[in-house]
Amino acid sequence: MADQAVIGKAGRVTGKIAPGMVGEIMITVRGGSEAFHAYADDPETTIPVGCRVLVVEYFPPRTVTVVRM
Repeated sequence: MADQAVIGKAGRVTGKIAPGMVGEIMITVRGGSEAFHAYADDPETTIPVGCRVLVVEYFPPRTVTVVRM
């Protein structure tokens, strides 16, 4: 999957993102929804389950950095 297929996508947090923890988000890609490990762009930020986020970085195969929308 190319970086541009994930960067800029909106997703929803399904596993809390917090300092020192890896979270999880769901993103719509390739015609379906897929789970990705997620970290906040600001390492001091906590993003609770259910929040919408925007992918700003992608680290293959399934890790992203996000900001809260």
